[in-house]
Amino acid sequence: MTGRQVLDQDEIRRALSRIAHEILERNRGAQDVVLLGVHTRGVPLAHRLAGLMQEFEGVPVPVGTVDIALYRDDLAKRPLRPEVRGTHLPVNLNGSVAVLVDDVLYTGRTVRAALDAIADYGRPQKVQLAELVDRGHRELPIRADYVGKNLPTAIDEEVLVRLNEVDEEEGVWIVAPNDDGLATRSRDSSLRSE
Repeated sequence: MTGRQVLDQDEIRRALSRIAHEILERNRGAQDVVLLGVHTRGVPLAHRLAGLMQEFEGVPVPVGTVDIALYRDDLAKRPLRPEVRGTHLPVNLNGSVAVLVDDVLYTGRTVRAALDAIADYGRPQKVQLAELVDRGHRELPIRADYVGKNLPTAIDEEVLVRLNEVDEEEGVWIVAPNDDGLATRSRDSSLRSE
């Protein structure tokens, strides 16, 4: 892998453990919490967080998935049709504490789309945001409640998150614009730009 590695597998595990504890502390346990992973890499991150929260509290935490493909504000600009993976909610969201989980927070547009998607399925009591990496450069007034790593980046750099469940390797890298690592970009947006 080219680029500069900023998190390895152990550091990702520690960051998720910290986030899991913070979610439990802020919500006084896991009773009404539902984790909603944003496709693609937010889904395995949400499952990992749920496992950690169950380990800490002894209570299972429901995990759902949120597909933002049809809620994006740049559909007209994209040359290809979006890949629709579907939204799956294991419980009714009304009155719950819905925690959106994703890999990289950048412009905020992915989060805006996820909020629109959630609104079509119910009205949670609260919506919180957990991100593995916050790289800055926001275009919308969105801030994560839980962040594994604040990662200052240049606007022309990319943050590449790889997870074993999706990519069969694990880590977070910063890739410069002229770096050969850009050739590893996969169709399912392993390089997150939003």
